[in-house]
Amino acid sequence: RLATPTPTPTPAAVRADAPASGALAAKPATRGKIRIGVILPTESSALGEAAAVVRSGVEAAAQVDQSAELYSVDATGDNVVERYRAAVADGVNVVIGPLSRESIAKLAPSVTVPTIALNSIDRQAAANPKLYSLSLIVEGEARQLARLMRDDGRANPLLVVGGDALSQRLGKAFADEWRAVAGKPARQMAFDPNDMTPLLQAAGQADAVALALDVAQAAKLKSVLTPDVPVYGTSQLNVGGAQAELAGVRFIDMPWFLMPAHPAVQRYPHPAVQLTRQTERLYALGIDAYRLAVQLAVSRPGAAVRLDGVTGDLKLGRDRAFERQLPAGVMGGNALQ
Repeated sequence: RLATPTPTPTPAAVRADAPASGALAAKPATRGKIRIGVILPTESSALGEAAAVVRSGVEAAAQVDQSAELYSVDATGDNVVERYRAAVADGVNVVIGPLSRESIAKLAPSVTVPTIALNSIDRQAAANPKLYSLSLIVEGEARQLARLMRDDGRANPLLVVGGDALSQRLGKAFADEWRAVAGKPARQMAFDPNDMTPLLQAAGQADAVALALDVAQAAKLKSVLTPDVPVYGTSQLNVGGAQAELAGVRFIDMPWFLMPAHPAVQRYPHPAVQLTRQTERLYALGIDAYRLAVQLAVSRPGAAVRLDGVTGDLKLGRDRAFERQLPAGVMGGNALQ
């Protein structure tokens, strides 16, 4: 599954209604122009809305840069290999997609051109040097948050973890990274809304609190902490609006939201219709996927690939996965450090 929650239904204006056969490839490719296959499950009941938003981001970037032609294809786990091979046979130089880990695993052995999967790649998937991963997985943010707190001089943090699956993933990744960078475990406690006293006592003995919680839980805990306790969180807490109940929380998120003066953020248009903050992250992911696809299409094999992206400072890391470095901000403000 995507690390970002499945978005609520998106207005039809966001959707790019190309048929599965690839209407955007109807005309012959311009000589010498890059051809990018966009292979996403736009007709899937579970992932169709997310796929449509990603594709709208890809198309927005393509309209601005005009350095490549798009060949859009609908594909699910059942037909992704067939649709991929057809796209490559039709002259696609590089591919964006698939979106689900299941489809990525099915496609992995058949990848023949640079392909940017928009999720993490299962360890069980066949290794393929032309298959890359660009995703918004929460584990990467949790690891960066641990490093940020260490760089801020925090030595004795309290990690508060919720009971849902996403919070558990955040908590585990933070705990593993803190142990690696600090050489000792972070104190960890479960969030219990019915008895906050133990959490408050533990927070009083810590020099900072790291939140692996959903927004409602984070707001409830923040409301009872003393104002002098430094509190940290990831982009999961930034759902838009003033969020006064979380004012002062130091958090990380993509430049798309935190750096309006960033050259790429200024260059590419925001969605024509209003999206949720979580859903708009998928739109930004589409923009950076397009920009990386153009790079990969012209790069030599093994070349270093970096992008000062709208989703973060991206660089190709181990296992062909792009690592994201995010700026830090403060809830209720826009201070960046």
